[in-house]
Amino acid sequence: GTSGEKAVMNGVMHFSVLDGWWVEGYKPGAGWALKMERTYDNQSFQDDLDSSTIYNILETEIVPSFYGKDNFGISKTWIETIKNTVALVACNFTTNRMMTDYCVKYYEPLKERTDRLLADDFALARELAFWKKRVRREWPHIEVVSFTRPSISQSTITLGQSYTAELVLSIGDLDPEDIGAEILLTEVNAKGEHHIVGVYPFKLKSSDVGVASYSAEVMPELSGTYETAARIFATNPDLPHRQDFELVKWL
Repeated sequence: GTSGEKAVMNGVMHFSVLDGWWVEGYKPGAGWALKMERTYDNQSFQDDLDSSTIYNILETEIVPSFYGKDNFGISKTWIETIKNTVALVACNFTTNRMMTDYCVKYYEPLKERTDRLLADDFALARELAFWKKRVRREWPHIEVVSFTRPSISQSTITLGQSYTAELVLSIGDLDPEDIGAEILLTEVNAKGEHHIVGVYPFKLKSSDVGVASYSAEVMPELSGTYETAARIFATNPDLPHRQDFELVKWL
């Protein structure tokens, strides 16, 4: 929290899990971190692993650094970590950094987009409004001609192997570029909850009058058992983000 940020700004090293403010502030060599990823769904097993990890980092990194003192009673490694904390971490929690983020990430891009929308008597705004109206009109008429899922649903996969998904859509008067498509991989935990572990986009293979064919290459990063889901959505390079347009179909 705030007390931790203030401590870091004064050179106090931090050792914590990578969440909250520490996931933003942590830099290697300027403190120590525990990863957020879970290894076990069983909380008791996870607690045992976290405990072992904490003691291992204390024994192999933190304690040797603190007590590795020279003839003057100074640990150069410890002092270097303090300096890194001030130089690399503290600067992330200043008003200057906050305002820079606001300007670079939000205000300036919004100003540029606003200028584009206003140019030539709202030409782009008119074009987008017309495009949305056309896509909304045609969206209910999109039909799935065929959909071949990758052969990994509810089966064990081979790590490093690529799996192919194929999708053919009847798109009516829409352009293939008006439609984005992606396939999602999910895992189910012990509580029956689905967690997305991979998102793979479909790429346009070919198109004919009113029909578009797409394919996606799916290569899971971890072995295991997955479930798959696919969706199509309206897309346009001039939309500010996906959430700006509500049209989505789950296959």
